[in-house]
Amino acid sequence: MALFSSKPPLGERLDALGQAAEIGRPYLSPAQRERLEKVARAGAERRALSAEHTVVGFFGATGSGKTSLFNAIVGEDLGKAAARRPTTSSPLAAVWEPVGSEELLDWLGVEDRRARSGEFAPGAGPLILLDLPDFDSVEASNRAIAERLAGQVDVLVWVSDPEKYADSVIHEQFIRPHANHAAVTLAVLNKSDLLAEGDVPTVSASFKGLLLDDGLSNATVIPTSTRTGAGLDTLRDAITRVARAHTAQSARIEADIQSVTADLIPDASGKQLAKQEKQSRPDKHAKRDMDATLAEATSADRIADKAAAAYRKRLHERTGWLLTSWITRFRPDPLRRMGVRDDADELGVHRSSLPELDAASKAVSNRGVREYAEAVSQGLPPQWAAAVSDRAGGVAEQLPAELDRAVARTRVPAQPSKAWSLLTLIQWLALVAALVGVLWYLLVALVPGVLTPLLGGDLVPDVEGWPIPTLLIMAGLLTGLVIGLVSAVFGGVLGSGVRRRTKAALRREIAVASEDTVVAPLGQIREDYARFADRVALARG
Repeated sequence: MALFSSKPPLGERLDALGQAAEIGRPYLSPAQRERLEKVARAGAERRALSAEHTVVGFFGATGSGKTSLFNAIVGEDLGKAAARRPTTSSPLAAVWEPVGSEELLDWLGVEDRRARSGEFAPGAGPLILLDLPDFDSVEASNRAIAERLAGQVDVLVWVSDPEKYADSVIHEQFIRPHANHAAVTLAVLNKSDLLAEGDVPTVSASFKGLLLDDGLSNATVIPTSTRTGAGLDTLRDAITRVARAHTAQSARIEADIQSVTADLIPDASGKQLAKQEKQSRPDKHAKRDMDATLAEATSADRIADKAAAAYRKRLHERTGWLLTSWITRFRPDPLRRMGVRDDADELGVHRSSLPELDAASKAVSNRGVREYAEAVSQGLPPQWAAAVSDRAGGVAEQLPAELDRAVARTRVPAQPSKAWSLLTLIQWLALVAALVGVLWYLLVALVPGVLTPLLGGDLVPDVEGWPIPTLLIMAGLLTGLVIGLVSAVFGGVLGSGVRRRTKAALRREIAVASEDTVVAPLGQIREDYARFADRVALARG
């Protein structure tokens, strides 16, 4: 365990956040992607501007006394001093040490700027206080300004009053969305003079409880009154402490990053995300199970059986007993009958002659893809898992054609070896011997004079009492029959090997097809998520 740890530089983390938005483009909702891009862009822009100035925004509902409180903290009634200022529609900036603040205020979109002399407080440094339009204004433009600047200022000051502090609209639509910014948030219960002195702590505690419910951890409520001056020094001191620390800018960006990434991947720490990166694909069992299911859909076992039958048939045609093997030639070849090519399609672009998968086979194929997609989806957030499911649907539609091409690419080992030609030759020699014996007897019976010059008076010589023609006939027939039986036995044994090799060859081609058609596109989503998670982990620090 490391004794010391430090987060990567903030600029690097913002870059990672932008990269995460780009990687997640096909998978995230437009709103999620926009939030990521907005935080990455706004953070980078804010860091490029004045790092010396701390920007504090006063946000409040109509009637909360926000502007009066702003004037009291500034020390001058700026609203009244600027009669031309449309106080309900544009922000006002009070700027201490204004040098270098121009570009920052341009970025904030604040045109009404009031330079203040001296320091806001000893050691506070450059500071900008913003009085903003009411965030519950009936004017949409006013509300838009308040919402925009709530995402840009370094410190948020929520100003409420005893009448509206519990308004659900204020909490649900404004405070709660910024709950992760507790480190750069101040809460003010203004107009505390409207309460009895003994009720101020009670109402403040009630306000604090609501803020805690909103997610603002360690929320502190500062009761103030512009009429009596109560709490103004406390609020001014709180702002001064934030300004002196010069960490509000980075704390605000940090809070934005944590907020936007927590919304995407709740309950996931950087270490957990980094661990998920290594799990880019499901285990091999899922792929093997899918290939077995696809082999079932393509009738691989049936094709293998037919290959074995075709091998036995062809071997019998070549080495079987010639007096009966010719009959086999009139029987249809099992492979050709199925429409399977004898030679492999080396280019892999042709379809086989097999009929297209029927509804039942397609259902089996779809089941294989669906189960593999479920394995791929394990551990992925819902949106990414949904992307896997959607892509699996398209993959399942094109898979039958790819499986057919896989069958066409398969070299079916159904042709007997040329070595069997020796037995074919022996079969023919045996048949010739038998025919010679038969012809001999025919000549003796019908035209014996033909044999007399060759054999003399003994037209049917014998060996050990066995007539030679009879020996020729018996030897030829028995030899052919024995060879036929032996080749049939070998055909059965070798046919089993052909079945195994055909099945293995089909599975290899099916595995290649599923790798290209199913595994690669579905795995790409998981790999994208791994890269996305890695970028999010880096952004979170």
